[in-house]
Amino acid sequence: MKEPPVPRVSPPPEPEAVPLVPELLISDLLRHGVVASLSLVTLGTVVTFFRHPDYLVSSEALERLTAPHPVPHGLAEVVAGALAARGQSFVMAGLLVMMAVPVMRVALSLLIFRQQKDKVFVAITTAVLVLLLVSFLVGAAEG
Repeated sequence: MKEPPVPRVSPPPEPEAVPLVPELLISDLLRHGVVASLSLVTLGTVVTFFRHPDYLVSSEALERLTAPHPVPHGLAEVVAGALAARGQSFVMAGLLVMMAVPVMRVALSLLIFRQQKDKVFVAITTAVLVLLLVSFLVGAAEG
């Protein structure tokens, strides 16, 4: 008896390269920036309470933590504090990342508009980016 022929199965088609969609690039940047910021703030909080467990049981100790006092402001201070495993430095790094995300979004938009050769939006986005950077420089000079 003759066996029925086995049907040939063709291999699945190769996945096509998905073009980079500007909206997806921007949403990924925002999503990953927020996750990075939240992770750093959470890590800083955990490190703070791990290194100072008395904050969990003593209201006086917790008052010292929440009382106004100098915190690292500059990037060099934040990096030095993070290398020394200071919780406040990790929290401040998370806040700096959160502040940098919108600036990176504008910079990414500028690159996208340049790639699309949209001169009007390149000019507008460049102006916005310059104003953001100037505001950071002025704030750093005053603070």
